Order: sequence, then structure tokens, then C-alpha cells
Amino acid sequence: MLSNHILAAAPVAVQHATSYLPIALQIIFAIGFVALMIFVSSLLGPKRKTSDKLANFTSGIPTHGNARQPMAIKYFLIAILFVLFDVEVIFFYPYAVNFKSLSWTGFYEILLFVGLFLIGFVYIIKKRALKWED
Repeated sequence: MLSNHILAAAPVAVQHATSYLPIALQIIFAIGFVALMIFVSSLLGPKRKTSDKLANFTSGIPTHGNARQPMAIKYFLIAILFVLFDVEVIFFYPYAVNFKSLSWTGFYEILLFVGLFLIGFVYIIKKRALKWED
């Protein structure tokens, strides 16, 4: 009795599995093509190792000094603040899409959001986080 149910469900499972067959074939083909190209280029490519080719690439600019020297934190602070406020602005999009269905409750919630957004912006201005000069 149980085997009949398993056999009856098998065609559905096979049908679902065959719908993924083109995707699986494309992935296999892509991986195989990349592997083949890497293998062929290693066989046919030139193998001249010079000191210039083995040196680290530095964009043609001569290196000087230590790479571990201190860097101004202002660059990172500005970048983090930009990402923070940019992500907050993205949250306005769902509100704009659902503006009519949210009614007054949604309006008050977005006012609260904008208020908190402005409080954070005023805090950043008072802390002089956006002031570039020290």
C-alpha cells in the first residue's frame, strides 16, 4: 500500500527535478568552460618568468614609505555616515509606494522616522563629524 503512494508521487518529483535540468546543465557547462580555458592557457601560454613579472604590481607608481602609516579617520567617518544616511533614505521608498493604504497612522510613523532622522543629523552636526579640518 505504501509503495503505491511512493510510486504515485515519483512522477511529480521527477517532473520537478527535470525543470531544474537546464539550470544544472548551464552551471556545469560554465564551470567546465572556465576550467578548460584555464587549463588550455596554462598549456599554450608563455612561461617566461622575469623579475619584473614576479614583482608586485603597484600601478606604475614608485613606492615610498611604509604602507602601515597612520591615516586620517575622517575618510572612514564620512564614508560610514554617508552609508548610514543613504540606507535610511532607502526606507522612504516603501512608504512612498504604500502611501494611500497606510492612512494617518503611516503618516505619523513616517513623521516619527523623519524626526529621529533629523535628531541624528543634528547630533552629527553638533559633534562636528562633518567638519573636515581639525
